[in-house]
Amino acid sequence: MKDYIIIGAGQSGLAIAYYLNKQNANYLIVDANSEVGAPWLKRWDSLKLFTPSEFNSLPGLEFPYKKGHYANKYEVAGYLKGYVSNFKIPVEFNHKITSLKKENGVFKLESNLKTFEAKNVIVATGPFHKPFTPSCNTKISEDILQIHSEHYKSPNQLKEGATLVVGAGDSGVQILNEISKMNTPVYFSGNTDIVSLPQEILGKTLWWWFSKVGFLTAHKYSWIGKKLSKTGQPVIGTDVKTLFKKQNVTCVGRTLDANEKTITFEKQKVNDIKNIVWATGFKPNFNWIDGIELDENHYPKNYRGVSKTIDGLYFLGLPWLYTRGSATLGGVKNDAEYLNEYLINKVSK
Repeated sequence: MKDYIIIGAGQSGLAIAYYLNKQNANYLIVDANSEVGAPWLKRWDSLKLFTPSEFNSLPGLEFPYKKGHYANKYEVAGYLKGYVSNFKIPVEFNHKITSLKKENGVFKLESNLKTFEAKNVIVATGPFHKPFTPSCNTKISEDILQIHSEHYKSPNQLKEGATLVVGAGDSGVQILNEISKMNTPVYFSGNTDIVSLPQEILGKTLWWWFSKVGFLTAHKYSWIGKKLSKTGQPVIGTDVKTLFKKQNVTCVGRTLDANEKTITFEKQKVNDIKNIVWATGFKPNFNWIDGIELDENHYPKNYRGVSKTIDGLYFLGLPWLYTRGSATLGGVKNDAEYLNEYLINKVSK
């Protein structure tokens, strides 16, 4: 029986573990992967953070790269591994939690290998659970290679010929930009009216400006926070206007339907596509938590990570848990610090 079990050894789980260490709490992290940093290492090879080093630190340990550096996935994974080692954080790997129930005041967590028990549970599994792909993907010929951005590594995975990239978020734009450099035909499906921002403005990083104007600290319940949370995330560090004007890039609008090798878009039909990269995001999945109530976006109902429906259940790392930075490497520490204070006050009552 643990006082706390944290589900997930990503940045959110590690941040709250740091504070539980300071409390000398009896706790454990369980994680579905085989090592710390695995979700980062699984992402595409050229991935780089769009936040500079000075905005990437977890509590108690500075991100170990010079100011203004944009870390790659290997550097992030290495930092997380070093964090676990530095603070001697207890983690049990290869435990994917498939069921969480509270019975007689005790949480029972079922993994594929064993059952855990705890008085409190902190779910830190992040916002990315089930890869989303439009239903028309099942109508596409098996001769066309289809891959979700979760499994995309590099252009070396792709067949020779034209590639379709679907999705107008950071992932879609970065992958489109990389594939377009191969000088093969590339189709882009998605909104082209994207706000893109440079990584630096007037000699200062974009995130420095964000911090000065309050974008990073505005919470979801404030006027500005409500506005920001309803607007799309800008693409940072890629000039999308220039990208969309490249000779080998064709913007075709939204994907509407498919029939074998013919794919129908808002602007035209195309039948020469050999590869599709679905950068269409993820859907949350909390159905494994017994008795949980979800909001309109399918995330657990909570206030600053404290469940509104199940006593002793907490959440970290959700998008806009409190601020825009709640699901980011450097932003999660503020939510973890708040939750730690809440837990201390709860125990002392």
